[in-house]
Amino acid sequence: MTDMLTAKEIQDILHVDRSTVYRMAEAERLPAIKVGRQWRFPADQIQVWLDRQVAVSAMPKRISPSLKEQIPVACVQLIQDSFAEALGVMIVIADMEGNPVTEISNPCGLFSSVMPQALDKCMEQWREMAYTIDLEPKFIRSHLQLLCARAFIRVGTELKGMVFVGGIAPEGWPKTAVGLPTLAADLQTTPEHLQAHIHEVYYLDEGQKAKILPFVQRIANIVSHILTERNTLIGQLELGD
Repeated sequence: MTDMLTAKEIQDILHVDRSTVYRMAEAERLPAIKVGRQWRFPADQIQVWLDRQVAVSAMPKRISPSLKEQIPVACVQLIQDSFAEALGVMIVIADMEGNPVTEISNPCGLFSSVMPQALDKCMEQWREMAYTIDLEPKFIRSHLQLLCARAFIRVGTELKGMVFVGGIAPEGWPKTAVGLPTLAADLQTTPEHLQAHIHEVYYLDEGQKAKILPFVQRIANIVSHILTERNTLIGQLELGD
């Protein structure tokens, strides 16, 4: 049988806190099996996962100049706002360090009610997601336990940033919103405050969710196209000089 590692052992390997290990396991971003109330991690699958992370971390991710300096932010913000309103979700663009490049479009009430702590926690998760190997958008749980998805912004083979769509209630919400006291403490608020805003999220059926995922990548592709065209134009101007 495959040897199983504990959450503490994974914490020591990854040099992250215990809550991050649990969050990655819950979001299926780490090979894990739940035995009763405890998470266990197959050692052979963890080794494969670690090898992939090393390969992905070798890909160019750092941006100089910053993504915010490279894109026409006002123009991209208008595009992002339009998609967020049309799709009925939250959208934001971040660089590969998890720093927001645009303002969050169409934030849900639950997210807004726990700002700025919610944004800080999201940025932690965005930084983690920059180094995951999933290249196709898929829904995972955010720190607020809502669904979010990510698509990479590319120029050629280089990863320039990420588009995030979120604020979406998972199936069974709010009954699936477990651990409110722990989450409230983490966000420096009260369970009563979270409960008061628990319904201020975006409820989508399975068909709507399925339609949104391709749009996450389309938005990223639009930004990629804008970046490519801008870089081409700057290169032509520099040659003209």
